[in-house]
Amino acid sequence: VDTGRQAPPMAAHHQKGTNSCVTRIPWHRGMTTLHTYTATPKPQNYRSQQKQVREAQIKKIKNRMHTMLATTPSSSGVKLQPWGSCRRRAASPALLPATATGRIIVDSGRMPPSPLPLRAVASESAQTSRAPQPQPPPMDVDEEKMLANYVPVFVMLPLEAITAENKVGDAEGLRAQLRRLREAGVDGIMADVWWGIVEGAGPGRYEWRAYRELFRLAQEEGLKLQVIMSFHACGGNVGDAVNIPIPAWVRDVGEADPDVYYTSPGGARNQEYLTIGVDDRPLFHGRTAIQLYADFMESFRENMADLLECGLIVDIEVGLGPAGELRYPSYPESQGWAFPGIGQFQCYDKYLEEDFRAAATDAGHPEWELPDDAGEYNDAPDDTRFFTADGAGATYLTEKGRFFLTWYSSKLIDHGDRILDEANRVFLGCTVKLAAKVRLALTSAAIKKMLKKRRA
Repeated sequence: VDTGRQAPPMAAHHQKGTNSCVTRIPWHRGMTTLHTYTATPKPQNYRSQQKQVREAQIKKIKNRMHTMLATTPSSSGVKLQPWGSCRRRAASPALLPATATGRIIVDSGRMPPSPLPLRAVASESAQTSRAPQPQPPPMDVDEEKMLANYVPVFVMLPLEAITAENKVGDAEGLRAQLRRLREAGVDGIMADVWWGIVEGAGPGRYEWRAYRELFRLAQEEGLKLQVIMSFHACGGNVGDAVNIPIPAWVRDVGEADPDVYYTSPGGARNQEYLTIGVDDRPLFHGRTAIQLYADFMESFRENMADLLECGLIVDIEVGLGPAGELRYPSYPESQGWAFPGIGQFQCYDKYLEEDFRAAATDAGHPEWELPDDAGEYNDAPDDTRFFTADGAGATYLTEKGRFFLTWYSSKLIDHGDRILDEANRVFLGCTVKLAAKVRLALTSAAIKKMLKKRRA
């Protein structure tokens, strides 16, 4: 019996002259439970054994995570896990290592006047649904901590998983690939949902059967889904192995009015994505570009409602521009751009030109025009008057240059805001997460400055 002062919680020390260890663990009402055990020498292959144990723990936790993902509260028939009981079990002295032998010593230094008798703690009652599902075994504290830091892994499907003819390409081969991904511990897949395929037959004619078949394959193999609302064309970018244009009926509008596409200073049209100049122009059978994107997302929700409700689809990435990114198509390889060329501004369609003139007039400068001194695709900054580094002669430092850059970037930000507002409205009430891609560019000077701060 230890009659001295109570040691700090979880204090541990070796008894002098022995290889025994005493560990203090806080108990009720000032009492302290002490566990003593004799240390055993570590084997020579101790590190390798510990590594194997750790790998086994990680594998077990991932399996439990997959079981939990398959029985999330959004799924039907879920039995809630009594985590409180698990924690009490994890804190129990019965979970000491099997090699630990010893005795319990009661500290009588702060015994209560009338110790309360020990009593069993009833396990928490679990709410059971009408169709209970298998539950993962309880986890100890260390496993819960590791699970809290778990990062799900998703693998992007090939771009041609759904063909341009709106069919699943090689369904059995795809199923085998999905099964191998699941066996490798992957949590889910990411798939592009192409506007040009789904609404390709005509305005407002959405065909989702191929995508439902694809999503069912993933569900049957135990994989979750991240889907991309792809409002751009596939082909012409790095890694594009197939050609999937925007809907043919939209391209027909572009044939009659090429200014619905982004346009370079030289007049080259980029058919990968509609210019943000037509966001409010009802040129597409009475609909604006923003309405086209919103209607597509509404149709997706209506036709995938069951897959959204059951938790199969966990993320929706909303396309905002070329390659799905919130940016201008300033460096198209299809028009001859090559790294490290500066690219070109893409605001020379008649709709954006009209918008700029109106903005300049409102600012009191109706004489201002779009830049004509920003160079070609493969120029260096110093090759142009707009970006020259000599300071005083650079157009971007003038009042006109600053006004243009502010207008140019603000139009893009407004475009992204409006589409994401529509996405939030359409998917309101769903448990999915919304995401978007934004391309960031840093100058070498900015990168050096950031690195210097990090070293400091």
